Amino acid sequence: MDYDHSFIKVPAYAGSYFVLTTCRNSQETIRKSLTSIKEQTVNPEYVIVINDGSTDNTNNILDDMQKYWPILYVITNPDLGYDISRVVRNWNDAIELTKNKALRKTDYHMIATDDTVYPRDYAQKIISYMDSNSLVSVASGNYANQKFVSPHGAGRFVRNSNFEKSIWHGYYPEQMGYESAILYEASRSGYLYAVIEDARFEHTRTLGQGYNFYEFGASMRTLGYHPLSVLVRFLRCFMKGEAIGRIGAIYMLYYYLTFTPKDDGYNRMFDQSLRNYVRATQSIKFRRFRRAISKSKILSPYPKDLTKNVGSVESR
Repeated sequence: MDYDHSFIKVPAYAGSYFVLTTCRNSQETIRKSLTSIKEQTVNPEYVIVINDGSTDNTNNILDDMQKYWPILYVITNPDLGYDISRVVRNWNDAIELTKNKALRKTDYHMIATDDTVYPRDYAQKIISYMDSNSLVSVASGNYANQKFVSPHGAGRFVRNSNFEKSIWHGYYPEQMGYESAILYEASRSGYLYAVIEDARFEHTRTLGQGYNFYEFGASMRTLGYHPLSVLVRFLRCFMKGEAIGRIGAIYMLYYYLTFTPKDDGYNRMFDQSLRNYVRATQSIKFRRFRRAISKSKILSPYPKDLTKNVGSVESR
């Protein structure tokens, strides 16, 4: 992915942010990903990488990058095997590190991954928009030719002042579906989210490689998704091949139907009040759709200006 940055105009002031990312056996991608963050026109205050038990050359790459990048902090975990549930726990460990080391408080934090590469003005575009729209609590760009309505997990910026007022008090819920839960909690609190269409980034691994379709389907159960909402998403992905593709759509539906939640831990259900909110917002959307059908006029739930998609989680 090549970009021309010859005429990028950097604002005199932009909100501050830090970056957190996890990696495991990422020797082929981690340097390129972190370099793209290092070269942002609006620099992060610091970057925290959680190296989750890598057994390849990832450790040496991170050690080398720390020599010439003093704001790079690395948390190194022992090799306990692959476990997707550790991702959110690692994020919280990074947040805890900012407190333990009394690192500077920032306006936002950015979620990056070990396989995403960002153009130099990516952070500038997201932050400029969020600086100008105080009700937007979470925002991201898009990747490839995708048109996500909700902020993507990678490349996501979160407003820290709102995040700290959530029911999880400035940490992520260590439960399946945590990325969506943050959006619903923001919406329930009266805030919005945004997708900035002209802020594009690149995944160096395709979605199908290592993508956890189990979590995608099962988390719809933990969040209390309305069955009709799941069916609509399945049909959209299956018929159009959107986002996760047809095979992914089948897996998603299968895991939604077969998932059995636990009483505690990562696989437990979310708080009943949050699940009620999720179900209520989806029910409202269905009622609006039925009314539109009855009038023989289907109203689009999405803004006409796709340059910036803004909404509450109800618009998902």
